[in-house]
Amino acid sequence: MSPPPAGLSRHPDFLRLWAAQAVSALGSRVSRTALPVIAIVSLGADAAGVAALSAMSTAPGVLVGLFAGGLVDRSRKRPLLIGADLARAALILSVPIAAWAGALTLVHLSAVAALVGVATSLFQIADNAYLPALVGQDRLVEANARLEGTEAAAEIAGPGAAGILIQVLTAPVTMVADALSYLGSAALLGRIRAVEAPAAPAGDAAEGGASLLEDLRVGLRHGLGHPVVGATFLAMGAQALFSGGVFSALYMLYLLEGLRLDPAAVGLIISAGGVGALGGSVVAGWLGRRLGPGPAMILSLAVGQAGAVLIPLAAHLGRLAVPALVLHQLLGDAFLVAFMIHAVSARQSMLPLHVLGRVNATLHVLTGALLPAGTLAAGWLAGRIGVESAVWCGVVAGLAAPLLLLLRPAVWRLRAA
Repeated sequence: MSPPPAGLSRHPDFLRLWAAQAVSALGSRVSRTALPVIAIVSLGADAAGVAALSAMSTAPGVLVGLFAGGLVDRSRKRPLLIGADLARAALILSVPIAAWAGALTLVHLSAVAALVGVATSLFQIADNAYLPALVGQDRLVEANARLEGTEAAAEIAGPGAAGILIQVLTAPVTMVADALSYLGSAALLGRIRAVEAPAAPAGDAAEGGASLLEDLRVGLRHGLGHPVVGATFLAMGAQALFSGGVFSALYMLYLLEGLRLDPAAVGLIISAGGVGALGGSVVAGWLGRRLGPGPAMILSLAVGQAGAVLIPLAAHLGRLAVPALVLHQLLGDAFLVAFMIHAVSARQSMLPLHVLGRVNATLHVLTGALLPAGTLAAGWLAGRIGVESAVWCGVVAGLAAPLLLLLRPAVWRLRAA
């Protein structure tokens, strides 16, 4: 597959992929809001039950990453994407059906969350491997920027739309809208006309056989072994372990109890992150053209990580605390999204297409394992030195992420994707 000579605005197959992603991204935000509401209002779940529901939506997806990479590389990508959408639609639709039948339980809800997480992980791994073949390497930054911009827009609009739908229609009925969004996404993907190249054979001698260990070996060798891609792997791992762990474990606690902000103010602060992410999708291409992809990655990650210093500083800024936290969401999310766009584009353009699924899965497992490890470490540290001090430790340690890029000459010398 290769793109037509015009830009992506006149690339009908990319526009179908983009529209499919936009529809499902908005719908997924609706279900993310509706599931805990159903658990609390309809099933009487307590805090532990809601936390378990949240964990079930993410943990199985990390495990499936161990097996999905080889499957993606040895299969045509578009049928996997469509299958994942159809599976998610059926799973989500089972919730309102069970609710109307009076048979909905927390176990059912947790199982749906877990299986949707599995399908979503498979979709993400396959999607990253499919995009380079669909649009061509010279359009990857533009394509990834558009897709990230759509995710950011969905993050801004989705929770608010979900709240309105839940208020008007009730949460179970709102889940029908999410199921329809996945069906719409599958229909749009089905209309892509480009013929996909045959998948890699299962027993490629150059890349190992079809066993799990061989798939992991290939993912690690091509991912961590590449001078540029490997540096981004390490940087994203450090970011997940330090900054991601602190944010997941302590951010809400720090804002609500440490700074004594009310929930409305916290919601305003967090929603600013979606605006920042949308801005990052816009400036990523400009940064790459002015600096080159490598320096753009280093600068974006450095600014994004350094902006996190505003979080612990807010405790000493008095009335400027909330503006500082909003600035962090705007600045941090903007530059971190810009970094991700260039990191993903570099991976897609520099690695052979027939190993992208396994490399994407390896990264998925790596960051998915380090994030909960960082969360547990942050909670343990906060219990010994206090929440604010633990936040400071995480923010400072997170500066190792851009340093890992800067220490690789292949990254800062990279001037062409």
